[in-house]
Amino acid sequence: MLMTHMHIAGSLHADAMTLKPQWLLRPEDNNALDARLWSTNVTRGDDGVVVLAGLGVDELVARVGTPVYAVDEADFRARARGFLQAFGGWDVYYAGKSFLTTRVAAWVAEEGLCLDVCSGNELQVALRGGIDPARLGLHGNNKSAAELRLALESGVGRIIVDSLDEIARIESLTAEMGVVARVLVRVTTGVEAHTHEYIATAHEDQKFGFSIQGGQALMALVRCQSSPGIELRGIHSHIGSQIFDTEAFEVAARRTMRLMGQFRQATGIDLPELDLGGGFGIAYTADDTPSTPDELSASLREIVEHERRAYGLAEPHYSIEPGRAISGPPTMAVYTVGTVKVVDLEGGQQRTYVSVDGGMSDNIRPALYAAEYSAVIANRASSVPSVLCRVVGKHCEGGDILVRDVFLPGDIRPGDLIAVPASGAYSRSMASNYNHATKPPVVSVVGGELSTLLRRETLDDLLALDTGFGDGNSAAPAAG
Repeated sequence: MLMTHMHIAGSLHADAMTLKPQWLLRPEDNNALDARLWSTNVTRGDDGVVVLAGLGVDELVARVGTPVYAVDEADFRARARGFLQAFGGWDVYYAGKSFLTTRVAAWVAEEGLCLDVCSGNELQVALRGGIDPARLGLHGNNKSAAELRLALESGVGRIIVDSLDEIARIESLTAEMGVVARVLVRVTTGVEAHTHEYIATAHEDQKFGFSIQGGQALMALVRCQSSPGIELRGIHSHIGSQIFDTEAFEVAARRTMRLMGQFRQATGIDLPELDLGGGFGIAYTADDTPSTPDELSASLREIVEHERRAYGLAEPHYSIEPGRAISGPPTMAVYTVGTVKVVDLEGGQQRTYVSVDGGMSDNIRPALYAAEYSAVIANRASSVPSVLCRVVGKHCEGGDILVRDVFLPGDIRPGDLIAVPASGAYSRSMASNYNHATKPPVVSVVGGELSTLLRRETLDDLLALDTGFGDGNSAAPAAG
């Protein structure tokens, strides 16, 4: 992927003459669903309505409105089990930052996975979901003393330390509380994963971890090993997100194994654990070719075993952290079309702008780092030839784009429902209240039955924070 610092609107104007990416082909059948993009329990009925786990989206929308995120619970659980089975003997930590509720934490626990959290609030959600604290890991590059105290009081299984300041905070807290903190040291391997700059996390010039190349990582490991309040468990490495091959993991594994060898040389101790992180990609468009958990497992096992033997190390206990690969595909976002506008472009070309009742407030990813998505009309079938569309939101931003390029039937009209697959990761979890938008609900569907994971946010919820009138719970007086 070409990485630039061009504003998203600039990149859109720059490719106007090509109009669409080369991989995007006009569909032979407007009503076909590409199984690679949707949860396993999605079909299209004879009437053209998209059906999720036995519930038609028309009925779903009649009950809860739009925008809405709808999760195929059985598929979520199956993907979680798939990673656990493929990586047998390893620990699998679900990356809660991708999407987390108390019910999701319960699903993760029931399927036998561990769980990663990245803040004190995520930790509270996980605990309220009933997960065993010993199966939790706490991430974050700037954990506060209060967050660390909560982790230690709760008995969190591991804390992934990210700075010398954090190590000092842990040392102070453990001395005060009379406890021992189990930690992994997060390292940066200098690997540039083939992904967007904002989600590549192992190159040197970024905020996470201790640099292996500069010697900081070895220093942090020795510091933790010598601290009476810290039990050093091992090394954590995470190279980025939405990664489709394991070449970068091979380089990262080689460098972390070399670091483990250096630590053994310095201390005489073999580190017992190595976490390879996550970042496994999923299919958002027909151009994406993700690996299965079995394929990932086979490749990663071969890589770490080869590197371990090369450095003559004892075999550590391994762990991984899939998030998007579990939470992304089971969920679709559903919107209602509000307006349809055909725009004339240079050279006699046209693009159809389809505006929906959501946007960058419920999915910032396309605007933030040009993430690509797909979409279909979900409430009916159509035999009208497709036209090139751009699905956009209702916010006051030119870069408010949900699906940059997609072919949709030429008879698309206001009132149609648009379904966007693979919307479960980093969409609702990164949602905002821009333009005072209210965040969509998240519902789960099993066997045609709907239940609510997160209710729809309301204007009253927003006004409850606004102290401008009365007690902050009252709306502004009517004009006039």
